[in-house]
Amino acid sequence: MTAFLELDGLTRRFGGTAAVDAVSLAIGRGEVLALLGPSGSGKTTTLRLLAGFEIPDAGRVVVDGLDVTRAPPVARRFGMVFQHYALFPHLDVRGNVAFGLESLGVAAPELDRRVAAALELVDLGGFERRRIAQLSGGQQQRVALARALAPEPRVLLLDEPLSNLDPALRERTRRELHDLIRRIGITTVLVTHEQEEAFDLGDRVAVLRSGRLEQVGTPDDLYRAPANPFVAGFVGRASSIEAVVVALLEGGTRVRVEGVEWGVPADAGVQRGLIVGQRVRALLRPEAVWMARPEPGTLRAVVEARRFAGATSLFVVRTDLGTVLEVSGPSRAIAVGERVGLVPSRRAGGGIHLFPWEADG
Repeated sequence: MTAFLELDGLTRRFGGTAAVDAVSLAIGRGEVLALLGPSGSGKTTTLRLLAGFEIPDAGRVVVDGLDVTRAPPVARRFGMVFQHYALFPHLDVRGNVAFGLESLGVAAPELDRRVAAALELVDLGGFERRRIAQLSGGQQQRVALARALAPEPRVLLLDEPLSNLDPALRERTRRELHDLIRRIGITTVLVTHEQEEAFDLGDRVAVLRSGRLEQVGTPDDLYRAPANPFVAGFVGRASSIEAVVVALLEGGTRVRVEGVEWGVPADAGVQRGLIVGQRVRALLRPEAVWMARPEPGTLRAVVEARRFAGATSLFVVRTDLGTVLEVSGPSRAIAVGERVGLVPSRRAGGGIHLFPWEADG
């Protein structure tokens, strides 16, 4: 992939704290990259560095081969949709979409053409004279998107664009946004703390923590082959249990978990470089463990709670040594309070990830 937008060692400090710490990313033309991470991970600061609202202490921003690190926002030709949309309530829809074009000196009739084209892109043709207060949350989001697209930017920046919408509207608007971005084919960087949003909208996802880039890859890469315990625990659901490596085999790894030996398939995302006798952290996806009868050779546990999800449920189980795990299974198969025996799933890519215990989780 030839990079269209590059972040090269971007660093931004506030006082003695690095909000963004030497982040490097290469984003292809037309690619959608989602920046995902918890609060305080540096997502929004990274986006502001891209937009030119913050100047890095170190590193570069390069777009289409041109270094724009010191260029003002207007010179970058980036469009941005802010978390709270930043629409002007005293202007109608046309006035909001035209605002950026007017500041660039675009005159009629070119201005009218671009406003009309941007509103058609977001399916708001005919809404030019509507007041902002007359619009739903989803329509306001689309006005903000039209305003960002009207100047025909090279890159689109989205800062938590769906966070102000209720759950039902958020899901529908996410689908519309997904289709729109791909129809336009514009290079896009999206900030979100919602995994589902990042996975649905992003071609790739960059996971940030405390200003540092932990891993970048497709959603499937992050789920099946996490780089470290943080990514494994943050992307999807995962429970942690202590284990010891018993044997390293061609088909996988055998570990001892609370006195019981488990075989972990080689294709289950096992960390390389482990040695026999090593203490490890086993991170288990809910689907990676099956509940069976509490027979010899199984990890004994009791079901403490069930979260109903239709045909399947998420069960909270506590092992006899007190470790709490989340396990998925058929909703009617197990009752709360029932004793079970836990065994690893034999399915390919079973969702068990092994990391040295000392690795920072």
